[in-house]
This record gives sequence, structure tokens and C-alpha cells, in this order.
Amino acid sequence: MAKKNASAGSSVRYHKLSRTDDGFIDLQFEKPNVKIPWKAILLAVFLFIMGSILIIIGSLLLTGHIEAKHTDSTWLLIFLGSIMFIPGGYHVRIVYYAYRRYPGYSFDDIPDFD
Repeated sequence: MAKKNASAGSSVRYHKLSRTDDGFIDLQFEKPNVKIPWKAILLAVFLFIMGSILIIIGSLLLTGHIEAKHTDSTWLLIFLGSIMFIPGGYHVRIVYYAYRRYPGYSFDDIPDFD
């Protein structure tokens, strides 16, 4: 079985590139405009604030500074507050560092809902 030559019968013409072309274009060195994910930032701030409030209220109920008729909800408030506080605090920190332009942080690190 003989191999066919790929260039035989091909109508493609090749030519050398000029020496002045180094293979780079100016657009590849420009930074694209950063799209700020406002919905995700608002959600992160909401989670951070509500988580903080729930943890504080649960802690005050637990220590007795606020009297509660039903103390069963104390640990639930602390648990739900922690569930909301941890991701909210994490993303608020990323937003802050991206806003202050710390190296390694960008608004691209925040998930977008669009």
C-alpha cells in the first residue's frame, strides 16, 4: 500500500512571512475591561451582614443577655448564621482585595449570575 503525498494535487500556495512581523499584535497585550458582577457582590454583602446578625443574636441568646422563651432556636440561629457568614465573608474579602487591586485578586474570581 503506497502512501499518498499530501501536497500532491493540493491547490494551496504557501509563502514566507516577512521578517518585520514578529508574530505579536498589540491587542494581545491590552487588558480587557473588567465586568463587575454587581448581583454577586450584593448577594455576598447580604450573606455577610445577615450571617453576622444571626450569629450575634444567637450568641446573645446563648449567653443569656436576651431572654428566650424557647432556647431550642439558639443553636439553629448560630448554625444558620455560620452557613451564611462563611461564604459571604469569603466573597466580600475577594471584592475588597479586587477593588484595592491587590496582586492575584480580580473581579473575575467572583462567580457571575448572568
